[in-house]
Amino acid sequence: MTNDTICALATAQGGALGVVRISGSRAVEIADKVFVARNGRPLAESKSHTVIFGDVYDELRELLDEVLVTIMRAPHSYTGEDTVEISCHASPYVLRQLLFALIESGARQAAPGEFTMRAFLSGKMDLSRAEAVADLIASDSRASHHFAMNHLKGGFSRELKMLRDKLLKLTSLMELELDFSEEDVTFADRSELQQLSLEIDTMISRLVDSFSVGNAVKNGIPVAIVGETNTGKSTLLNALLHEERAIVSDICGTTRDTVEGNMTIAGISFRFIDTAGVRKTTDVVEQMGIERTLNELEKSTIALWVIDPTMALETIERVARQLLPLCEGKKLAILVNKCDVADAITLTRAMEWGTQMIAKYGNRVEWDKDNAWAISAKLGTNIDKIEDFLVESAALPSLSADTVVVTNVRHYEALSNALSDIRRVQQALSDGLPGDLVSEDLRCCIRHISEIVGEISSSTVLNNIFKNFCIGK
Repeated sequence: MTNDTICALATAQGGALGVVRISGSRAVEIADKVFVARNGRPLAESKSHTVIFGDVYDELRELLDEVLVTIMRAPHSYTGEDTVEISCHASPYVLRQLLFALIESGARQAAPGEFTMRAFLSGKMDLSRAEAVADLIASDSRASHHFAMNHLKGGFSRELKMLRDKLLKLTSLMELELDFSEEDVTFADRSELQQLSLEIDTMISRLVDSFSVGNAVKNGIPVAIVGETNTGKSTLLNALLHEERAIVSDICGTTRDTVEGNMTIAGISFRFIDTAGVRKTTDVVEQMGIERTLNELEKSTIALWVIDPTMALETIERVARQLLPLCEGKKLAILVNKCDVADAITLTRAMEWGTQMIAKYGNRVEWDKDNAWAISAKLGTNIDKIEDFLVESAALPSLSADTVVVTNVRHYEALSNALSDIRRVQQALSDGLPGDLVSEDLRCCIRHISEIVGEISSSTVLNNIFKNFCIGK
């Protein structure tokens, strides 16, 4: 732990109140230099977890504001250090002058994430729980909030502890086998070791596999809106987002790059990508946009294929030939747009053509004949059916209290490496290789798990993690 005392604004600007946080060995002493309690007693005489009413002054001893000061003494605070929080009015001038007065009195401006880093360094939480703080702040849906809270409460940490305990047990059995091998004594049955390694493999595999869901929930499930030019894709994006995000025009090729927007539906965050229309073109810039369309479609989980019913079958087939092979394994819906201006026969014919194209070019697409609708993106007709389809297609796991889902790329990479390690262990045990070779892979596996919770971490790794936090947290 460092010996200096830090301060920062802990609340977002723009509200009625602001909270300035001070943490460190001199937190109470420095706060006493800018604060005068109405009861006349210095903060140094106040007990932990008490709130005191009084006034704060700037560096020139001019009155700034009436405030409430909360004291939390070490180790019973968020950081594990003496901590003081000053709640004042959120005037930019008051907050700026108060921070300046604290710095003049001996504190320094906190770096991003420094309060949480101190909480980690003081043992108040492991690294995975510290990272969950940032995820909780950034959560914008019920699902992302659930996963962040589960990690913050230690659900992921408990899972890793069970995993680490099994690894240590397996390691100890292997080392005992090595100790007795020279005496021709078989201490551990290798079938027992293989069974234990299989249990570890199962635990790690489940966590690794959960990342596809966790990453989608954290960043929004990607939904690509695709089709020919001028079919109403941008209008549909605006209808789904309930705002004018994309430019809408009758001119073909208006959207030349991807346009994105996030929307939460039924507690699930979706990331909609409006793509450039797919058509033959000699325009270099538009062609680049079409290439990005195909790339975004490949990366998406769900695809909304928008069809203009007035277009010829040849046009619809050309687009289908390019798009549908890229939809393999994705949930797909056919949306025949402009039902407000097209007649029923034209709409039915376009729907049938779309269905034929899926049978011809999209045999590995996850599509159901019920996931096809005539819509009007302009008037909002059947937008509710699209939303129901998206929620159903998200196929999120049941959000029970103990659901553990990996949402962090760093955790996913460490677990993937650990999974490779334990599979080498299984292969070595199966091949009857010497125990010392097996033990080395086991140690690597344990090291990767330990990296997640921060038992092994360099200052560079910590700085890279916490620099993405907001200042004041």
